[in-house]
Amino acid sequence: LAALKDCGAILVEVEPAAFKELREADAEHTILLCELKDGLDRYLRGRRGLAVKSLADVVRWNRRHAAEEMPYFRQELFEESLKTRGLATTKYREAREKALRLARTEGIDRVMRKHRIAALVAPSGMPAGRIDELSGDKHLGGSTQPAAVAGYPVITVPAGFAHDLPLGLTFFAGAGSESRLLGFAFAFEQLTQARRTPRFLPALRLP
Repeated sequence: LAALKDCGAILVEVEPAAFKELREADAEHTILLCELKDGLDRYLRGRRGLAVKSLADVVRWNRRHAAEEMPYFRQELFEESLKTRGLATTKYREAREKALRLARTEGIDRVMRKHRIAALVAPSGMPAGRIDELSGDKHLGGSTQPAAVAGYPVITVPAGFAHDLPLGLTFFAGAGSESRLLGFAFAFEQLTQARRTPRFLPALRLP
């Protein structure tokens, strides 16, 4: 926050209720499941020479090769997606309408208009967690969901490190704000110089 102020930013703390509702709603998950099946089916049908032509084929193939393809985790999302009935269903349309309303109309658009701000800024997410083959990777949320769901511009830049793990800062705003966000992100990067050149560590010897 101090770095942003040094850039000349005037900070206004906001907590849009719509963002919280969007996180807690199942609308985005419903959209994911419906669009996964529809999109993957159309993509696979358009590819020549593939043995799999649909999500159902992928699921069956994974089951036949479970030892190689799924030694640690299953394919619950794929199987859940198979149960959906496409994009023409009422369930999908209602979920999409709700998600866009919370992310756009009642979310980003409303908070920017109400507080007369040029952009929203938030930590991109928590530091990367350790790979957990037993319980699954830990994910404690992030700030990119509203812009991603809304289809609005969003940019993330290096902001520092926690125990050598990179941290990011995310800037997002309404439709057509790309040039403004690029300017903010560039100014922040130039001031903080938080990016480190990646280190290429020796390869691990795996059994």
